[in-house]
Amino acid sequence: MVQVCLNGARSAADGASVPLSPEAMAESAAEAVAAGATEVHVHPKTPCGRDSLSPRIVAATLEAIRARVSVPVGVTTGAWAEPDPAARVSRVRAWTVLPDHASVNWHEPGAEEVAAALLDRGVGVEAGVWSGTDGAARFARSPLGPRVLRVLAEVTDTAPETAEATARELLAELGSAFGRPVLLHGEDGGAWPVLRLAGRLGLATRVGLEDTLLLPSGEQALSNAQLVQQTLSEHPARPPKGTG
Repeated sequence: MVQVCLNGARSAADGASVPLSPEAMAESAAEAVAAGATEVHVHPKTPCGRDSLSPRIVAATLEAIRARVSVPVGVTTGAWAEPDPAARVSRVRAWTVLPDHASVNWHEPGAEEVAAALLDRGVGVEAGVWSGTDGAARFARSPLGPRVLRVLAEVTDTAPETAEATARELLAELGSAFGRPVLLHGEDGGAWPVLRLAGRLGLATRVGLEDTLLLPSGEQALSNAQLVQQTLSEHPARPPKGTG
């Protein structure tokens, strides 16, 4: 499985290729799915480009994307979009249009409560476990662990020389991960080394302008679709471990 991560917390300062409006996200998603992406992960944004969990913003984003693609679509619940944990839970409970899944960063305050609110509403939970945090230890103790859709093993080491080693350490920390499927990915300078490791290990992965603005050659990526095409040219699609 190759998930496309359309935009992340990036802004207009990161270039015109990063989709920020619902219409631009929908167009980018359609192109990426046509290129071979099997899922979409997106950060809904206000008109000024700020990540938002607002029911109105989330609904507009999901409706626009779903009008163009038929694959599962997930959103972020990152604390930067709503720092107060209780308010984050309230936002989730107020959503009028539900994503197929949503990522929850397990090291963030309120992660368990946000995940529980999502599960109560029938939304799949992607447990975001970041390297360099206590996320893996917290997830290992979580009673919700067996109920998540998958684990996002997120390598925050952006050094190309060390990102793969950091990824292996993170996977070791996760251990069996309650038997849930693992999606492994990196970011910026670590994105391509970690993506290649995921391919060698037979794990699901993701790629997109959230994780990297560059192709392996160092050239600027023109679109999410181009990043997906590059990924699949290096690692032809095959069923990831734990998803069959």
